[in-house]
Amino acid sequence: LAELAYALDELHADGVALSSSYGEGSHAVYIGDDVYDPIWAELDRRGATVFLHGTQTASSTPWPHASLGIPITEVPNETYKAAAHLVVTGKKRRFANVNIILAHLGGSALALAPRVAVLSRHMGCALTSEEILEDFRSFYYDTALSAHESTLTAATAFVGHERILFGTDFPAVSKDMAGWYTQNADEYYKSDDMQLGAIMRDNALRLMPTLQRRLRQTD
Repeated sequence: LAELAYALDELHADGVALSSSYGEGSHAVYIGDDVYDPIWAELDRRGATVFLHGTQTASSTPWPHASLGIPITEVPNETYKAAAHLVVTGKKRRFANVNIILAHLGGSALALAPRVAVLSRHMGCALTSEEILEDFRSFYYDTALSAHESTLTAATAFVGHERILFGTDFPAVSKDMAGWYTQNADEYYKSDDMQLGAIMRDNALRLMPTLQRRLRQTD
């Protein structure tokens, strides 16, 4: 909590980044766990923004192929699992004042949210199927390493363009890699300047008032 206060009050950050879980192996604890409630309560009180990214957690089985490493097969699913954990535990709606951005269009969240809506309820989740989907729709989704006609169509249909934010993962990836996804996003939204502007700039600025003020000062 002290570090959170320092980041937001002293450094004037617009938000914080969280990993999907903390701890190693079987001792890892997902961020929807009760142990993190004081952090979520403080973030909620502040109306803060959280960027949620999946951890580099190895699978219990070997890589399926040398070219299918952890960033491809595991990280997206860790993002999804953390998001789903926040939903089924009721934390997403309990701390609804926190704006949560899911990396990589939520990993596999767009495809698996309907599965959670039915099967998790069958397995004991107290929320209705409609409430589960509603909570998945309350996240924001960034486009890093994910922008393609197929995925952007799914994201737009699920949450609308207002909750999609441009991202690249650069410099963790090369300019060429980031550029391929950026070109896909530009191409997909080229016929709608309003949606393009919202995704490339405006949606993010609404979540980052400090950055917005700084940009206005330089205009």
